[in-house]
Amino acid sequence: MPLVEVTYGPDVPESTLRELGAVLPHLVSLAVECPEEPYDGDLQPGDVEIRFRSLGPLDRCGLDVVIEVRSKWFESRSADRQERVDRLQRDVSTATGLTDVGVCLSLPVAAWSQGD
Repeated sequence: MPLVEVTYGPDVPESTLRELGAVLPHLVSLAVECPEEPYDGDLQPGDVEIRFRSLGPLDRCGLDVVIEVRSKWFESRSADRQERVDRLQRDVSTATGLTDVGVCLSLPVAAWSQGD
């Protein structure tokens, strides 16, 4: 289950952020799919968690939007993580029209549990 944090600047329109929130679950799922956690295209609640945060007065960022994706480490994900994050960045730009966007993919050793 990927956790996604989106940090955005004051000049990014709310409509663009809503569009980003609509496309990110699918795009992130494509970016992290692997044999251990295949993506069947049928997202359920809790499959991808997204949090949006506007830049604060003390934050420093050279991009309009930064997307940080954290998903459990698997060797199959790790082997081609640069290609995965490059594709996700391109897909986000294509889907939203955002050009000044950075994406970070982190694959920590982790475990996840959730209730029904």
